[in-house]
Amino acid sequence: MNIKKFVKQVTAATFTMVLLAGGGTQALAKEQGSKDYKGSNNTDYKENYNFSHITRFDMLKIPEQQKSAQFKVPQFATSTIKNLPSAKGYDASGNLIDLDVWDSWPLQNADGTVANYKGYNIVFALAGDPHKGGDTFIYLFYQKIGETSIDSWKNAGRVFKDSDKFVPNDPILKTQAEEWSGSATLTSEGKVRLFYTNRQAWTPDSGLYGKQTLTTAQINVSQLTEDTLNIDGVEDLKSIFDGDGKFYQTVQQGIEAENYSDNHTLRDPHYVEDKGRKYLVFEGNTGTEDGYQGEESLNNKTYYGGNIKFYQTEQKKLLEGPQKKLATLANGALGIIELNDDYSLKKVMKPLIASNTITDEIERANIFKMNHKWYLFTDSRGGKMTIDGIGNKDIYMLGYVADSLSGPYKPLNGSGLVLQMDLDQDDLTWNYSHFAVPQAKGNNVVITSYVTNRGTFSDHQSTFAPSFLLNINGTKTSVVKDSILAQGQLTINTPKK
Repeated sequence: MNIKKFVKQVTAATFTMVLLAGGGTQALAKEQGSKDYKGSNNTDYKENYNFSHITRFDMLKIPEQQKSAQFKVPQFATSTIKNLPSAKGYDASGNLIDLDVWDSWPLQNADGTVANYKGYNIVFALAGDPHKGGDTFIYLFYQKIGETSIDSWKNAGRVFKDSDKFVPNDPILKTQAEEWSGSATLTSEGKVRLFYTNRQAWTPDSGLYGKQTLTTAQINVSQLTEDTLNIDGVEDLKSIFDGDGKFYQTVQQGIEAENYSDNHTLRDPHYVEDKGRKYLVFEGNTGTEDGYQGEESLNNKTYYGGNIKFYQTEQKKLLEGPQKKLATLANGALGIIELNDDYSLKKVMKPLIASNTITDEIERANIFKMNHKWYLFTDSRGGKMTIDGIGNKDIYMLGYVADSLSGPYKPLNGSGLVLQMDLDQDDLTWNYSHFAVPQAKGNNVVITSYVTNRGTFSDHQSTFAPSFLLNINGTKTSVVKDSILAQGQLTINTPKK
């Protein structure tokens, strides 16, 4: 425990004894000598654990800010939305079916720009049978560079065979039930290196609690013909990281909450390089040594921001309001680990940013360097936040900026708000999982996502959403007006072949 925090707690305990002896709150306040007591519970402290935090003060700016067109995800014309034609697979009976396709990510160069793989763009995406729960696996889609139509995407099929997870004799991989989101990089040797989330089954009776593990493999891709890519198997499939308990919560810590109510996360590994070193940035939850969850966390002034009056008012709301339980469990983090040259774990590092008391879930970690600054993005849902004025329908991409990879990170646009969308989830054009793709030139990035909630329509699957442009100018961002692109488009100003 931080020594300053320990001293404050011991002091608070001493004063509580005075109160119980009959001194009353006034005598207690006088004994404490505090000018800002005003009903405080005397366990207040201020500790930032030497990394950045998403504060309640900044987040409370968002409900008013999001009214501006600067932050609105463009509205897509319903008539233009098409299923991804090549998203075909087979159901349990062997019948050819249309697949849902949701979270996706491109094969990228080390700097985050889209890689050229033998004249193709490659996208990895989660896909599965719309009528089968838990059917979540990674597929490889590819498109000739220069083409943009959704019809031009081809499907190379599932990346992994069911038997691949047994080959490495990895005890975590053996119990993999689903494959969740990640990232992919084209190595300096021209190899395709995939990072993803191994998700175990949720079967508490058998001791499995849906554990999420950052995982990697080399994907062997060949060009069969001028127009066809093929997956030739995988190698070096291995687990990397499943939490250390100190900086990042483990699944065992996560299941300690009553009725498994803690939303444990450890997923979405995003590969990045800096000064010749390899890193993964990912979504997780803080551990016991860097600001853990619990009612005590509601007393940390760092998580609130603002002045003492703001802290006292906002803390009182949490302690006495309906969001208290959710706030005590909220300790989302965008974490970082360093990798060895063989992509195994080298070093566990403190988070880049955390969202204690605000939300347990800040998804799709995404980071890149542009114009000498580092930009860090994450997706989140209003329904899992504890901020007044943010509703269940609100969908966000939040963003932060720093001068170095390790931070400190400051919120873009003064609050962290970059994108907002609040469509009904049954709307055909409802979209999520926004992902910023930096371009080779200019200050505009392409935003990709998926459109249409799974299982909503019988004739419309989840599919690539229309892309659009976001302008980044220092600490400010804005959606570029009239910049809607083709469904799944990754780049702009593509050079002629």
